Amino acid sequence: MVLLQRGDPTAFERLLERYQRRLFGFLLRRVPSQQTEDLFQETWLRVVRARESFDPARRFSTWLFQIANNLSRDGARRSLVEARAQTRLQSEVQAPDSATVAALDAKLDAQQRLALLPDPLREVLVLRYFEDLGEREIAEIVGVPPGTVKSRLHTAVRVLRGAAGECDDSP
Repeated sequence: MVLLQRGDPTAFERLLERYQRRLFGFLLRRVPSQQTEDLFQETWLRVVRARESFDPARRFSTWLFQIANNLSRDGARRSLVEARAQTRLQSEVQAPDSATVAALDAKLDAQQRLALLPDPLREVLVLRYFEDLGEREIAEIVGVPPGTVKSRLHTAVRVLRGAAGECDDSP
């Protein structure tokens, strides 16, 4: 990142090459797939625009994921507003019965269950188990104390285990 700050013409390409896979995977797990590419590009655009504000004492990956996470949160807020409006419209047309809802819930795969987690739980779970980051680094990325990260991870795993148990057909 320091080379990018100094104007090295190949620095951005090297950063992109090194982090594009992890960043894209992170975003893919954080937001609906149709938003992933846009957020991926927006994250890199912000990296370039904010390159002068990067503190070389920090890890670049933490800074990069913090930018991506903030963009994901903003996108999630917008999506939530849109989804609520869509739900209101659909409920006015036809409300599904509980058997239909239960049947749909039983067929959710792991990615869909992950998407159902509240954003604060999903973000720490993705950073920990898919990006293999430590609790302190996650805390820095999401802006909460490490103890909160630990608590959110515990809750997220418990919720996912509960959701998986509901989908089992075993007696």
